[in-house]
Amino acid sequence: MKSITAIYPGSFDPVTNGHLDLIERGAKMFDRLIVAVLRNLDKAPLFSLDERVEMLTEVTRPWPNVEVDVFGGLLVDYAQRRKASVILRGIRAVSDYEYELQMAMMNRKLEPNLETVFMMPAVAYSYLSSRVVREIAQLGGPVQGLVPPAVEQRLRAKVF
Repeated sequence: MKSITAIYPGSFDPVTNGHLDLIERGAKMFDRLIVAVLRNLDKAPLFSLDERVEMLTEVTRPWPNVEVDVFGGLLVDYAQRRKASVILRGIRAVSDYEYELQMAMMNRKLEPNLETVFMMPAVAYSYLSSRVVREIAQLGGPVQGLVPPAVEQRLRAKVF
């Protein structure tokens, strides 16, 4: 029987309960799920790369087949190095779908054997994004229930 490795890429700045919803469900679908934090030198994230990896490692501990890693460059190259055959992506709205479809088609052009699986988040997280969480936290609003408690503590420490 073939083992299936999937990659769930993103910036995870910060990881939200919506991300965790997809990670939990992806961990059930695939033999191994790599949560891959994008090293993007063009963005100024709220949390450093190391902080994001630490948070993800902490909150994904319940799933033994989930691993956290960092990547830069083309996702298809990273997938080949990690022997992954699936990219897992979340879609909240039609606007997400248009962008994600374009990326999936380009990835397929670059690497025809790499499949993209789209998952919709639970309804409770359909409006949730890292950007919205950062904005709420920076404006002093409540983020309880939007992020795991450990991430909420780090957010509060970072913005106050």
